[in-house]
Order: sequence, then structure tokens, then C-alpha cells
Amino acid sequence: MVYAYSFPILLSILAGLSTALGGLIAFSLKKAKFCYLCIAFGFSAGVMIFISFTELLNYGIKSTNLLTAFLGFFGGILLIYTIDILIPHTYEEEAPENKRGKIKRTAILLVLGITIHNFPEGIAVMFSSISSIKLGILVALAVAMHNIPEGIAVSMPIFYATKSRKKAFYYSFLSGIAEPIGAVLGYLFLYNFLSDFVLGIVLSAVAGIMIFISFDELLPYVYEQRSGHNQHLSMIGLFLGMFVMALTLIIF
Repeated sequence: MVYAYSFPILLSILAGLSTALGGLIAFSLKKAKFCYLCIAFGFSAGVMIFISFTELLNYGIKSTNLLTAFLGFFGGILLIYTIDILIPHTYEEEAPENKRGKIKRTAILLVLGITIHNFPEGIAVMFSSISSIKLGILVALAVAMHNIPEGIAVSMPIFYATKSRKKAFYYSFLSGIAEPIGAVLGYLFLYNFLSDFVLGIVLSAVAGIMIFISFDELLPYVYEQRSGHNQHLSMIGLFLGMFVMALTLIIF
């Protein structure tokens, strides 16, 4: 049974470690170009929104019923909203030299917030993969796409505050490792109860979690910058993400 779940766990590891990739990317840039983040955030949101409604929630409805699937969906939104309220996190790009101590404290809180937010993402990858390897890969791709900018967001303030590339990479890696941990914990606590009905509820909740992340975290971050150009780039990324996922579903 453990072997059967090894690939879903591997997917969650790869999705989580993409934060470390973001940390490495940050080292190659004096300043991350915000337009790249806009496209990446938009693409990730497009993928998440599209597969949440066409695959995850649809599976929940077919495996249970409308009421149960919708309760799972809004239950997932409530869960991630509660986490977001209790453990908020924001993205910091850079700050003046004389505020390094404050930057470091902010960065540590950012790491903590992202780490906790990554637990349900690991569960999302895990149970999507149990339902369908193809769906699991799509969810892992969506999660990885927004974990890369998160890795940049974590590593840049840490590096700026400490001047240590090692520490910056370590914290970006640490925030991502929560995803496979979340996947394993989800497996340990739920595998004895797993059935099509339970999986339908879980995937409906996963859809709610991913929709919340898209509309509360990814897209608002771009729009808060008050740049029409960046907003257009995020929309291009959004629809490109939807198009790629639609094309993938048609082909495969």
C-alpha cells in the first residue's frame, strides 16, 4: 500500500522543493523582475481555477452529491481562510539598509506563514494523485508554479538581512518541505477511511483551498502594486494557464 502512494508523495516533494528552486533563482538576480512574478502568479492561478472547477469539484460531485461536494468545497475555503487569519503572510521584496533587523523578523514570519500554508497544498497534491496520476501532475504543476515565486519572496529578504546565501536557501527549502510532510500526514490519518465518497469530499475541499489561494493570494498580490502593465501580464498568465490545462486535458 505504501508503494502505491509513493508517486503521489514524490509529486508533493517535487512541488514543495520548487520553493528551493525559487531561492536559487533569487541569487542570480540583484532584484527579481516583478513582471516575471506577475506572469507566474497569473499562470498558477489560471491552472488552479481551471482544474478546481473542471476536475476536482466535478469529481466530488460525481463521487458524492451536489450538497456534499459543495459542503466540502466551502469547508476547504473556510479551512484555508482560518489558517490565513491565524497565520498571515505577506511578500517582501526589499527594504532600506538600516532596517535589516526588521526585515529578518518579517522574513522569519513569512517563512512560518508559507510553511503552514503549504501543508494543505501537500494534501491537495497527494489526494489528487490518488484520484488520477494525470490530475495529480496538473495540481503539482500549479502548486510548483506559485511555490517558485514564494521561494524568491522568502530568500530575498533573508539574504538581504543576513548576507548569507546559505541561510536564504535553507529557509526557502524549509518552507517547501512542509508540502510532502502534509502529504504524508494526510495519508497516515485518512488512508484507512479512503473510499470514492471520502475522496470526493477531500477533492472538493482541495478545490476550495486552491480557489481561495488564487483569489486571496496570487491575483491580489499583483493588483496591489497598482500597475496596469503588471495586471495585464497576470491576466495573460491566468488565461495561458487555463488554456494549457484545457489543452492538456483534451490531448491526454
